[in-house]
Amino acid sequence: MTHRVFSYGTLRLPEVQRALYAREVPTVADELPGYTLEWVRITDPDVIEKSGLDRHPILRRGGGGPAVLGAYLEPTDDDLAATDDYEVDDYVRVLVTLGSGVSAWAYVASADAHP
Repeated sequence: MTHRVFSYGTLRLPEVQRALYAREVPTVADELPGYTLEWVRITDPDVIEKSGLDRHPILRRGGGGPAVLGAYLEPTDDDLAATDDYEVDDYVRVLVTLGSGVSAWAYVASADAHP
């Protein structure tokens, strides 16, 4: 089964995709209204190794600003499981509606998972 996952950060990086999925995954530009971006410090050495970064963007609910720009990927079941393993506990996967009207999973701040 193929899913859609909205990425606004490291999941769009080719090196992260190769590390997680053993290939690069095509992306489709889109945006997510109703959220803003903040930053979270990453301490998991495996995640830092894959992304090359110890700070990652994180979606927070609210904010009256413009939609968060990004793209969605279409991972398989195995890819989605690998993505779940990659995301640290600060993130939780929720279903969102993108600006295009497409439904997709997005990894948001755990504290903002429930309205």
